Amino acid sequence: MATFISVPLKKSSEVDLVKPLSKFVTATYPPGEEQAEYLRVVEELNKLRKSALGRPLDKHESSLEILLRYYDQLCAIEPKFPFPELCLTFTWKDAFDKGSLFGGSVKLALASLGYEKTCVLFNVGALASQIASEQNLDNDEGLKSAAKFYQLASGAFAHIKDTVLSALNREPTMDISPETVGTLSQIMLSQAQEVFVLKATADKMKDAIIAKLANQAADYYGDAFKQCQYKENLPKYFYFQEVLPVLAAKHCMMQATAEMHQSALANQKKKFGEEIARLQHATELVKTAASRYDEYVNVKDLTDKINRALTAAKKDNDFIYHDRVPEVKDLEHIGKASLVKATAVQTPLSQKFTDLFEKMVPMAVQQSVSAANSRKSDTVNRLVGSLREATNLCNGVLASLNLPAALEDLSGDSVPQSILEKSRAVIQQGGLQSIEQLIKDLPELLQRNSEILDESLKMLDDEESTDNELRAKFNQRWSRTPSGDLYKPLRAEGINFRCILDKAVQADQVVKERYNAHCEMIALLCKPENELCAAIPSANPAKTLQGSEVVNVLRAQLAQLDEVKRERDILEGEIKSVTFDMTTKFLTALAQDGAINEEALTSSELDTRYGTHTQRVQQNLRRQEELLSQIQVSHQEFSALKQSNYEANNREEVLKKLAAAHDSYIEISCNIKEGTKFYNDLTEILLKFQNKCSDIVFARKTERDELLKELQQSIAREPSAPSFSIPSYQSNTPAPAAGGPTPAPKTVFQPQAKAQPPARPPPPNITSQAASASVPVSTPMPPSSTNLPPVAPTTGLSQAQGPPYPTYQGYPGYYQMPMAYNPYTYGQFNMPYAPYQAQGQAGYPGAPPAQQPYPYPQQPPQQQPYYPQQ
Repeated sequence: MATFISVPLKKSSEVDLVKPLSKFVTATYPPGEEQAEYLRVVEELNKLRKSALGRPLDKHESSLEILLRYYDQLCAIEPKFPFPELCLTFTWKDAFDKGSLFGGSVKLALASLGYEKTCVLFNVGALASQIASEQNLDNDEGLKSAAKFYQLASGAFAHIKDTVLSALNREPTMDISPETVGTLSQIMLSQAQEVFVLKATADKMKDAIIAKLANQAADYYGDAFKQCQYKENLPKYFYFQEVLPVLAAKHCMMQATAEMHQSALANQKKKFGEEIARLQHATELVKTAASRYDEYVNVKDLTDKINRALTAAKKDNDFIYHDRVPEVKDLEHIGKASLVKATAVQTPLSQKFTDLFEKMVPMAVQQSVSAANSRKSDTVNRLVGSLREATNLCNGVLASLNLPAALEDLSGDSVPQSILEKSRAVIQQGGLQSIEQLIKDLPELLQRNSEILDESLKMLDDEESTDNELRAKFNQRWSRTPSGDLYKPLRAEGINFRCILDKAVQADQVVKERYNAHCEMIALLCKPENELCAAIPSANPAKTLQGSEVVNVLRAQLAQLDEVKRERDILEGEIKSVTFDMTTKFLTALAQDGAINEEALTSSELDTRYGTHTQRVQQNLRRQEELLSQIQVSHQEFSALKQSNYEANNREEVLKKLAAAHDSYIEISCNIKEGTKFYNDLTEILLKFQNKCSDIVFARKTERDELLKELQQSIAREPSAPSFSIPSYQSNTPAPAAGGPTPAPKTVFQPQAKAQPPARPPPPNITSQAASASVPVSTPMPPSSTNLPPVAPTTGLSQAQGPPYPTYQGYPGYYQMPMAYNPYTYGQFNMPYAPYQAQGQAGYPGAPPAQQPYPYPQQPPQQQPYYPQQ
């Protein structure tokens, strides 16, 4: 083994990240550029894993950079995907296990991203230790790199020690257990300290400093050796059995180095005896390392250096100083100085890391952002709604007062300018024809939606009716879930759609009534100016009011009211244009607190963004209320001064209706456009509902057909009722099937006085002549105490016996009769047909003369058993 210790890499099985992550992306994000981008970076993530884990890595910093990037990416995407729900299983092999268990599992598969992160970080530490071991320690750059990588490896293993149990929630494999990685971290830290000893020696630093550094390195190696030696499971690994001698040797060598440099310091202080004592102790240490661990480390150079120094020191002391050499135990302890520290694992570890899913927010943040946007919409709708209500109220009050038309109509014979503007606005929006076309289209849209809903519910009704009929027919055999219970959510959804359509019908009726009420005036507004002027009644001029103070005050108040309305329009635009993104705040809250208090954060942000606008809206509404009150008072004075007659009142009434018709046209037009959009949107929703109903009805129909098929087959297999009486001794024997012999039926019976079935008797040993003689079968066999069936006399066995088939024992209380006694037995028991004998003999069948006798219980060749099998 090399002088410096490196850690082997863990090996991982291939994992397809594309399929589960892409499935989540397509289910979470709507089709578009965002979804396409996420699907693309999912592919890149899968390629990054293959680069980091799917191939052998070179012992170079570029390979370590790939591992660091992959680890950083895992940390970045952990809160953005529901990995426990994705069931992504990661399989890793034990880094030190070479095929046997050695107290740990060869491989472990877990559906845990924390497990993947832990194993990747282990490989980061392992590869860093390998890169450090490959550095050229003869130059300053190599020493710095080695120290850096050893400290990185130590930090990686230390981080695993602190987090592995919480990340896995189960017992890990031995290579990533807290005991193992804690030991590895200590080993890497020891080697980093040794590198600093080498660098201090190369830089020719003071002996006191080098002695302290070496003594600290020896202390670190001693701690690592103790951890390897006294941990219960570590020596079971062959790897640690090889590491133990190296640690022990390094401890001796670093201690010897410290003693050597401390002896030089003693020489400088004229303590020649102490110098010799320390060099002698150093010699003993290197001798121990050389004798025990020579195959693992090379101590020749250090031994030669110590021996030369000891020889020179003894020579000088013997001839010149004659200083007493103290005991080693009496020497002053050497100080310690540590220049190493395990590098803390703080993401991102890679300086070149760029999050592939930077634009994707965690799921908790995404849900909070959606809720915040909903709260924002509610706030905007509330503020804008209050402004629009105030505008409608203002228009209604002015229309009822015939303002500003009353001030513009002091001449009494021309069309007021405000009425002309309203007329041009109505004509520009399409006039009466456009609104009539929209109203005409509404019933068609309503009917289409109603038909879709009716057809969807009819499918459910028909299937449920069929299910109820079959349930009533088959009763408990119809075992599937009732359609009525299954369709409850769909029917509730259908009822909701029906209520929406009913409310839409009512709203349409209100719009039609309003249109009918103002249809005549709207048509008048659509006419040219000369026709409009002719349609408005003329009145006597009231020129005396043109310069009156009341008219001037009223005009000033109307001007102020117009200014309030303009401010309201500007304010509405500002409210709608306010934009803010809560993503950053939610991400910060999630990182700091581990949770997001969406309501508190959103409410605070809304107060900050819309607080000023809310105050301005309230001020605007109060200002309008004050002006309307003043206008009403001034209009009363104006009406009192104005000459009143029938023509003037008639003209003013027409002007009021025209102003109200304009406002109604604008409102009706908006309502109908909203209704049209509503019906079109509802059509898409109802089509999805119809597809849902169609799918479940089709599935139920398929299920119904399969269940019906099973029921029909089960009914067909049921035995029909007997049409004639069967003798009691044949009650359990089915009739023979036509067309050939059938296997004997399985018969279950219980003998009355038998505790156990009888043993099969040995085959009889009789002569062949007896077998050729006819066997009289007219006399029944007397019942035996064992209830055995009758046995034909046989000769000695001339062929191999068949297997011990159980023979038919007969019904309880009944013993088998001779063959000729019961004519049904030929077909019943599938016996070979026995021909009758010559005339003058009894008419009972005898044994077949041309065949070999049947040894008990031998079966006839190529025929069914003689006795029915049980």
